[in-house]
Amino acid sequence: MPLTLLPLPQAEVLLDPAFLPPAAAAALLAELTATIPWRQEPIRLFGKEVLQPRLTAWHGDPDARYAYSGLALTPQPWTPALLHLRAQVQAATGSRFNSVLLNLYRSGQDSMGWHADNEPELGPAPVIASVSLGAPRRFRLRPRHPPPVPPAAVTLELASGSLLVMRGPTQQHWLHAVPKTAVPTGPRLNLTFRLVSGRGQ
Repeated sequence: MPLTLLPLPQAEVLLDPAFLPPAAAAALLAELTATIPWRQEPIRLFGKEVLQPRLTAWHGDPDARYAYSGLALTPQPWTPALLHLRAQVQAATGSRFNSVLLNLYRSGQDSMGWHADNEPELGPAPVIASVSLGAPRRFRLRPRHPPPVPPAAVTLELASGSLLVMRGPTQQHWLHAVPKTAVPTGPRLNLTFRLVSGRGQ
């Protein structure tokens, strides 16, 4: 299924809900969960140091260094599985990526707060390509600078094997989050492919 543009103002958000077949998504989830060197990093939040409410890993080209939330990340090498997935994502999006941030949400209590992927290393209009594996979770978007009558926040349920792409002015005008849920849910792995350089796309 091709990527479909979602009707969001001042944004280019595209979705393919069935980018990977179910069996391939399940096999990739099992492999990456078992083989990636997961970490739980401390970050600064409201002046306090807390552990991120999820497990993370950063992989990419040797020079793909990245910083966010007070973290300075040096990439781990690409694995064969990550290289294969990168090739698929690049073919689907027509964009080049030199790194990937992996977020493992172990349960519904793991989450990602409201933020924009607008670090200087990503350039002014980054392409962020996000593959979801495992249990479906709500992905929320809301305007970063709401007008007097703002558009309503958007909620997408990202199924296993889906591909979400944010590009163009999206990070300038919108925030996104993965909120906690009280509904019992299994693990979810999200991989966000990026081009880290600060030179744009």
